[in-house]
Amino acid sequence: MAAIDRRTARELEEAAALETVPPPSRPRAAAGEALAMMVRRGFSPSFTAPDVPFDPDLPDADAERIAAALDHYAFRLFLRGAIQHRDGFSPEEATRFLTPAHAAERAAQAAQLGLVERLPGGRFRLSKPAMSFGGTLEWYVARRLRDRFALDAVAGVKFHAPGVGGDLDVVAAGEGRLVVLELKSSPPKHLGEEEVGAFFERLGALRPHVAIFAVDTALRLADRALPLLVAGLVRRGVTEAPRRVERELWALTPHVYAVNAKPDLMANIGRALAEGLRALAPDPFGGA
Repeated sequence: MAAIDRRTARELEEAAALETVPPPSRPRAAAGEALAMMVRRGFSPSFTAPDVPFDPDLPDADAERIAAALDHYAFRLFLRGAIQHRDGFSPEEATRFLTPAHAAERAAQAAQLGLVERLPGGRFRLSKPAMSFGGTLEWYVARRLRDRFALDAVAGVKFHAPGVGGDLDVVAAGEGRLVVLELKSSPPKHLGEEEVGAFFERLGALRPHVAIFAVDTALRLADRALPLLVAGLVRRGVTEAPRRVERELWALTPHVYAVNAKPDLMANIGRALAEGLRALAPDPFGGA
């Protein structure tokens, strides 16, 4: 049994006044509304080291040239394959989804952007290695969320939630709403139950207003990704069927969406964002 503190009220107040204020357990409010909203939720966000095949501090004009190239699915396919060949590659080795002529064009474009350097024999090598394409995809989507939708958006965020693994690929804020995006750069066949479960665990801990699960693929989500997402929601007690908004844009709940990259990744993300924000808005005519 704990000892009873028999000090008088005056003695307790005097003792408290002499105590040294401990250092803050969390950093001061982070710059930017997205991170600030995380801090207000009790988290201490920090950034992962940028994993991109270029200097993340490039001048804005050079960064925009790279982002403009990444607007095209073919260039993303090429760069994804190039990153996997750390010791060098021929254009056609980078990806089997482009014709040799198209792959050669993308290699020349990457060289002009400074992403690859030319080697003897018509081969190329990344100018700056990266572990995977995931970091580049996160960088690109965050940038486009800022310049196309005027959101405060950051990529590669650790939020250190107790008992919850993984990082947040992109966190964004706008209209007083917190938005989280999970980005997958690999084909849906590589997606597993654990990844989907971890995604929902992060959502449960953070409680964003809108969440978007985006797979950078032209393949149908309904073949693999969608069943995994639905099964993950069922395990969390959500039994409503997903609603197809259009093409491969799916509303899993009124606040969680899944999209692919066909015909345009950012257009699909933008439509999902619009659906999510509209679902949060009041009916102007007073309906339910």
